[in-house]
Amino acid sequence: MRIGSFQIDPPVVLAPMAGVTDKPFRQLCKRLGAGLAVSEMTTADPRLWHTAKSQRRADHAGEPDPISVQIAGYDPQMLAEAARYNVGLGAQIIDINMGCPAKKVCNVYSGSALLQDEGLVARIVAAVVKAVEVPVTLKIRTGWNRDNRNGVAIARIAEDAGIAALAVHGRTRADLYQGEAEYETIAAIRDAIRIPLMANGDIDSPQKAAQVLARTGADAVMIGRAAQGRPWIFGEIAHFLRTGEHLAAPSPAAVRDILIGHLEALYALYGEQAGVRIARKHLGWYAKDRAENAAFRTVVNGTDCAATQMRLTRDYFDRLAEGQPLAA
Repeated sequence: MRIGSFQIDPPVVLAPMAGVTDKPFRQLCKRLGAGLAVSEMTTADPRLWHTAKSQRRADHAGEPDPISVQIAGYDPQMLAEAARYNVGLGAQIIDINMGCPAKKVCNVYSGSALLQDEGLVARIVAAVVKAVEVPVTLKIRTGWNRDNRNGVAIARIAEDAGIAALAVHGRTRADLYQGEAEYETIAAIRDAIRIPLMANGDIDSPQKAAQVLARTGADAVMIGRAAQGRPWIFGEIAHFLRTGEHLAAPSPAAVRDILIGHLEALYALYGEQAGVRIARKHLGWYAKDRAENAAFRTVVNGTDCAATQMRLTRDYFDRLAEGQPLAA
């Protein structure tokens, strides 16, 4: 799949997720096989560009190409200016958020709330595409609610305005993350447009990725929640799509090394206090499928010290690797 001049290979993409797809996680997922990793959404409001949080999100030093930055807002000119601002900071692809279903986003008429107003969608995508010379992508849902699945109409608007690629989550805004994703609308969008298409929603295994690609005709899959605690899923999917074979699950020692590197990157970016706090959710995700996860989470969540959190994590996975019993 190509987005502008960028070849996205493998065609397995990390979805933008607020509070998750920061630079350490994007770098990790790219290293483990993602062909593209989209940033967590950044605000289009210039009053917030110079906060510590926004400046941290705008740090792309050391990230492998292509650097894709998602912007969120409701005003076409404000979004156009945000696109220019982020390109100036190193963004090589600009992604427009029209997929987030969160109330705090939709209540200010951003994210998937925009799908209610096709005229505004057209003005936004046209303004952003015109504002920058880099490719502009768009992430949407299938519609506002199940009675108003207007994803095909939005996709045509996007293509006509010059959007370089489209990502579609197989739920409406009203569905939030409940129930099962549906792929019929994504397939209908594939039939309606010629630009590259990424299918998103409930893709949690190599087999599911292959099935969704076959069912929708999409050019790539986009992985969100399934990558939380399992960033090697990108390599697993890429290998399966290429060979039809499954990779062996990573050993506890391999998971330990991945996680230790992730913790080090979090501490380096956020500092000890915030880094330890942010690491807790990742530690919980890494351990969530293990019988001992409750005990592990209790231990690692009980410290505010990076060295202690690191030691406890290393000890936990060392004991798993050695086949030792873990205390409850």
